[in-house]
Amino acid sequence: MERPWQQPSMVRQAERIVRRHLHFTGRRLLDVDLDGIDLARALYEAPMVVVSHGTESDPVLNYGNATALSLWGMSWEEFTKTPSRFTAEAPNREERARLLAAVTAGGHIDDYSGVRITRDGRRFRIARATVWNLVTESGEPCGQAATFSRWEWL
Repeated sequence: MERPWQQPSMVRQAERIVRRHLHFTGRRLLDVDLDGIDLARALYEAPMVVVSHGTESDPVLNYGNATALSLWGMSWEEFTKTPSRFTAEAPNREERARLLAAVTAGGHIDDYSGVRITRDGRRFRIARATVWNLVTESGEPCGQAATFSRWEWL
C-alpha cells in the first residue's frame, strides 16, 4: 500500500496516537497543529519511529510510520500482520512483556531502552522510547503506542 495514511481507519489511529500521547505525557508528539488526513500524513512522514499494536491476546502491530517500516525492513502489509512480540528477539520478549504491563498499569513510561530485531534478523538498540496506552473515542482500551528517535545497530 503506497499511502496507508490515507485510509480512514489510519486517520483515526493517527489522531488517537497523537491525542493520547499528549494526554499521558503532556508533550506534543508533532510540532504542528493539524487534524484529519493532514495529521495522518505528518505522523506517517515524521522522522521518528511511531508504532502501535492492538489488544489481541497476542497483540498485532496496527500502525507503523514510514520511519518504522524502513527500520524494520517491512512493507505496510507485512508490518500490520506482525505480532508485536516479533519485534524483539525471543530472549528479550519477557522484558518487553514486563514493559507493556507497566504501561498498562501506569498509562505511559518514558526513557525505555531495549534491543529489537528487524525482519531480516538485524539487531538494534532503542533508547529513550516513550510507550503509552491507547483508548477509543468511547474510552475503551485499544492498544499501546511507542515512539523513539534514537537507535543504534548492534
